[in-house]
Amino acid sequence: MPATRTIRIVLWGLVGLAFIAAVSLGLGWYTTEFSQKGSLDIGKPVAGIGGPFTLTDTKGNKVSDTDFLGRPRLMYFGFTYCPDVCPTTLSELTSYMEQLGDKANELAVVFITVDPERDSGQQLGDYLEAFDSRIIGLTGTKEELDPVLDSFRVYRKKVPLEDGDYTMDHTAAVYLMNRKGEFVGTIAYQEDAKTAMEKLRRLIAGS
Repeated sequence: MPATRTIRIVLWGLVGLAFIAAVSLGLGWYTTEFSQKGSLDIGKPVAGIGGPFTLTDTKGNKVSDTDFLGRPRLMYFGFTYCPDVCPTTLSELTSYMEQLGDKANELAVVFITVDPERDSGQQLGDYLEAFDSRIIGLTGTKEELDPVLDSFRVYRKKVPLEDGDYTMDHTAAVYLMNRKGEFVGTIAYQEDAKTAMEKLRRLIAGS
Protein backbone atom coordinates (compact mmCIF):
# COMPACT_ATOMS: atom_id res chain seq x y z
CA MET A 1 0.00 0.00 0.00
CA PRO A 2 1.47 3.43 -0.93
CA ALA A 3 2.68 5.49 2.00
CA THR A 4 0.31 8.36 1.18
CA ARG A 5 -2.69 6.05 1.29
CA THR A 6 -1.54 4.56 4.60
CA ILE A 7 -1.21 8.06 6.03
CA ARG A 8 -4.68 8.93 4.76
CA ILE A 9 -6.21 5.89 6.47
CA VAL A 10 -4.46 6.79 9.72
CA LEU A 11 -5.73 10.35 9.44
CA TRP A 12 -9.29 9.13 8.91
CA GLY A 13 -8.96 6.99 11.99
CA LEU A 14 -7.74 9.97 14.00
CA VAL A 15 -10.62 12.06 12.68
CA GLY A 16 -13.06 9.39 13.80
CA LEU A 17 -11.53 9.29 17.26
CA ALA A 18 -11.60 13.07 17.48
CA PHE A 19 -15.27 13.06 16.47
CA ILE A 20 -16.17 10.55 19.18
CA ALA A 21 -14.19 12.48 21.79
CA ALA A 22 -15.81 15.77 20.82
CA VAL A 23 -19.36 14.53 20.97
CA SER A 24 -18.73 12.52 24.12
CA LEU A 25 -17.08 15.32 26.09
CA GLY A 26 -18.37 18.50 24.51
CA LEU A 27 -21.82 17.83 23.10
CA GLY A 28 -23.06 15.29 25.61
CA TRP A 29 -25.28 13.26 23.29
CA TYR A 30 -22.91 10.47 22.26
CA THR A 31 -23.40 7.89 25.01
CA THR A 32 -20.92 5.23 26.08
CA GLU A 33 -22.98 2.55 24.35
CA PHE A 34 -22.67 4.31 21.01
CA SER A 35 -18.99 5.17 21.24
CA GLN A 36 -17.78 1.69 22.09
CA LYS A 37 -17.10 -0.38 19.00
CA GLY A 38 -18.70 -3.76 19.54
CA SER A 39 -21.57 -2.59 21.73
CA LEU A 40 -24.88 -4.22 20.81
CA ASP A 41 -27.03 -1.49 22.30
CA ILE A 42 -29.50 0.43 20.19
CA GLY A 43 -30.11 3.27 22.60
CA LYS A 44 -32.96 5.58 23.37
CA PRO A 45 -33.56 8.35 20.83
CA VAL A 46 -31.11 11.23 21.17
CA ALA A 47 -32.39 14.72 20.47
CA GLY A 48 -30.35 17.14 18.41
CA ILE A 49 -28.93 14.69 15.87
CA GLY A 50 -30.44 14.83 12.40
CA GLY A 51 -33.23 16.99 11.13
CA PRO A 52 -35.39 17.83 8.14
CA PHE A 53 -33.83 17.94 4.69
CA THR A 54 -34.71 18.05 1.02
CA LEU A 55 -32.00 16.90 -1.39
CA THR A 56 -31.78 15.46 -4.91
CA ASP A 57 -31.41 11.79 -5.79
CA THR A 58 -29.43 10.29 -8.67
CA LYS A 59 -32.40 10.62 -11.04
CA GLY A 60 -33.00 14.27 -10.28
CA ASN A 61 -35.95 13.74 -7.95
CA LYS A 62 -36.36 15.73 -4.74
CA VAL A 63 -36.18 13.51 -1.64
CA SER A 64 -37.10 14.62 1.89
CA ASP A 65 -36.54 13.10 5.30
CA THR A 66 -40.30 12.62 5.59
CA ASP A 67 -40.16 10.14 2.69
CA PHE A 68 -38.43 7.70 5.03
CA LEU A 69 -40.73 7.93 8.04
CA GLY A 70 -41.92 4.50 9.12
CA ARG A 71 -38.71 2.81 7.98
CA PRO A 72 -35.48 2.33 9.95
CA ARG A 73 -32.80 4.36 8.23
CA LEU A 74 -29.04 4.01 7.79
CA MET A 75 -27.33 7.30 6.98
CA TYR A 76 -23.79 7.43 5.62
CA PHE A 77 -21.91 10.56 4.56
CA GLY A 78 -19.03 10.30 2.11
CA PHE A 79 -17.95 11.06 -1.46
CA THR A 80 -17.41 9.22 -4.72
CA TYR A 81 -13.69 10.03 -5.04
CA CYS A 82 -13.01 8.48 -1.63
CA PRO A 83 -10.15 5.97 -2.08
CA ASP A 84 -10.74 3.60 0.83
CA VAL A 85 -13.22 4.36 3.60
CA CYS A 86 -16.37 4.97 1.53
CA PRO A 87 -16.11 1.96 -0.81
CA THR A 88 -15.25 -0.24 2.16
CA THR A 89 -18.28 0.96 4.13
CA LEU A 90 -20.66 0.71 1.17
CA SER A 91 -19.38 -2.80 0.43
CA GLU A 92 -20.02 -3.75 4.05
CA LEU A 93 -23.53 -2.29 3.90
CA THR A 94 -24.16 -4.25 0.70
CA SER A 95 -23.05 -7.43 2.47
CA TYR A 96 -25.26 -6.71 5.48
CA MET A 97 -28.28 -6.19 3.23
CA GLU A 98 -27.62 -9.48 1.48
CA GLN A 99 -27.40 -11.27 4.82
CA LEU A 100 -30.65 -9.70 6.03
CA GLY A 101 -32.54 -11.09 3.05
CA ASP A 102 -36.10 -9.77 2.73
CA LYS A 103 -35.69 -7.87 6.02
CA ALA A 104 -33.34 -5.48 4.22
CA ASN A 105 -36.33 -4.15 2.27
CA GLU A 106 -37.58 -2.57 5.49
CA LEU A 107 -34.46 -0.40 5.69
CA ALA A 108 -33.79 2.90 3.95
CA VAL A 109 -30.05 3.08 3.27
CA VAL A 110 -29.01 6.61 2.33
CA PHE A 111 -25.62 7.84 1.07
CA ILE A 112 -25.26 11.64 1.23
CA THR A 113 -22.26 13.30 -0.38
CA VAL A 114 -19.94 15.65 1.49
CA ASP A 115 -18.43 16.76 -1.84
CA PRO A 116 -21.09 18.65 -3.84
CA GLU A 117 -18.41 20.23 -6.03
CA ARG A 118 -17.78 16.89 -7.79
CA ASP A 119 -20.68 14.63 -6.84
CA SER A 120 -23.45 15.41 -9.28
CA GLY A 121 -26.46 13.11 -9.46
CA GLN A 122 -24.94 11.40 -12.50
CA GLN A 123 -21.59 10.89 -10.78
CA LEU A 124 -23.29 9.57 -7.66
CA GLY A 125 -25.50 7.21 -9.66
CA ASP A 126 -22.57 5.78 -11.61
CA TYR A 127 -20.61 5.26 -8.42
CA LEU A 128 -23.42 3.48 -6.56
CA GLU A 129 -23.89 0.96 -9.37
CA ALA A 130 -21.07 -1.03 -7.74
CA PHE A 131 -23.14 -1.57 -4.59
CA ASP A 132 -26.62 -2.73 -3.56
CA SER A 133 -29.19 -1.15 -5.86
CA ARG A 134 -31.37 -0.20 -2.88
CA ILE A 135 -28.82 2.31 -1.58
CA ILE A 136 -30.19 5.81 -2.20
CA GLY A 137 -27.70 8.48 -3.22
CA LEU A 138 -28.45 12.12 -2.41
CA THR A 139 -26.66 15.31 -3.42
CA GLY A 140 -27.34 19.03 -3.68
CA THR A 141 -25.65 22.37 -3.65
CA LYS A 142 -23.26 23.31 -0.88
CA GLU A 143 -25.95 25.62 0.48
CA GLU A 144 -28.41 22.73 0.59
CA LEU A 145 -25.99 20.19 2.02
CA ASP A 146 -24.27 22.20 4.73
CA PRO A 147 -27.34 22.45 7.00
CA VAL A 148 -27.95 18.71 6.64
CA LEU A 149 -24.35 17.82 7.46
CA ASP A 150 -24.38 20.23 10.38
CA SER A 151 -27.60 18.73 11.75
CA PHE A 152 -25.94 15.29 11.82
CA ARG A 153 -22.71 16.78 13.27
CA VAL A 154 -20.78 15.43 10.29
CA TYR A 155 -17.12 16.40 10.26
CA ARG A 156 -15.83 17.23 6.77
CA LYS A 157 -12.79 19.07 5.51
CA LYS A 158 -11.42 19.65 2.05
CA VAL A 159 -7.76 18.59 1.93
CA PRO A 160 -5.54 19.68 -1.00
CA LEU A 161 -3.31 17.05 -2.60
CA GLU A 162 0.13 17.52 -4.12
CA ASP A 163 -1.16 17.01 -7.67
CA GLY A 164 -3.53 19.96 -7.36
CA ASP A 165 -6.59 17.80 -6.72
CA TYR A 166 -8.20 17.37 -3.31
CA THR A 167 -9.75 14.78 -1.05
CA MET A 168 -12.26 15.04 1.80
CA ASP A 169 -11.73 14.02 5.40
CA HIS A 170 -15.08 13.15 6.95
CA THR A 171 -16.93 11.28 9.67
CA ALA A 172 -16.83 7.57 8.88
CA ALA A 173 -19.63 6.15 11.06
CA VAL A 174 -23.00 4.92 9.80
CA TYR A 175 -25.85 6.65 11.64
CA LEU A 176 -28.77 4.50 12.79
CA MET A 177 -32.19 6.18 12.77
CA ASN A 178 -35.37 4.55 14.05
CA ARG A 179 -38.74 4.47 12.28
CA LYS A 180 -39.57 7.92 13.62
CA GLY A 181 -36.38 9.39 12.18
CA GLU A 182 -34.66 9.63 15.56
CA PHE A 183 -30.95 8.97 16.03
CA VAL A 184 -30.35 5.85 18.16
CA GLY A 185 -26.73 4.77 17.53
CA THR A 186 -23.98 4.10 15.01
CA ILE A 187 -22.04 1.39 13.26
CA ALA A 188 -18.36 2.29 13.49
CA TYR A 189 -15.97 2.09 10.55
CA GLN A 190 -14.99 -1.56 10.06
CA GLU A 191 -16.98 -2.65 13.09
CA ASP A 192 -17.15 -6.38 13.76
CA ALA A 193 -19.63 -7.77 11.22
CA LYS A 194 -21.54 -9.88 13.74
CA THR A 195 -22.00 -6.89 16.02
CA ALA A 196 -23.13 -4.70 13.12
CA MET A 197 -25.63 -7.32 11.96
CA GLU A 198 -27.09 -7.63 15.44
CA LYS A 199 -27.51 -3.86 15.62
CA LEU A 200 -29.35 -3.88 12.30
CA ARG A 201 -31.66 -6.69 13.39
CA ARG A 202 -32.48 -4.81 16.58
CA LEU A 203 -33.03 -1.62 14.62
CA ILE A 204 -35.48 -3.34 12.27
CA ALA A 205 -37.28 -5.03 15.18
CA GLY A 206 -37.65 -1.75 17.08
CA SER A 207 -40.69 0.49 16.99
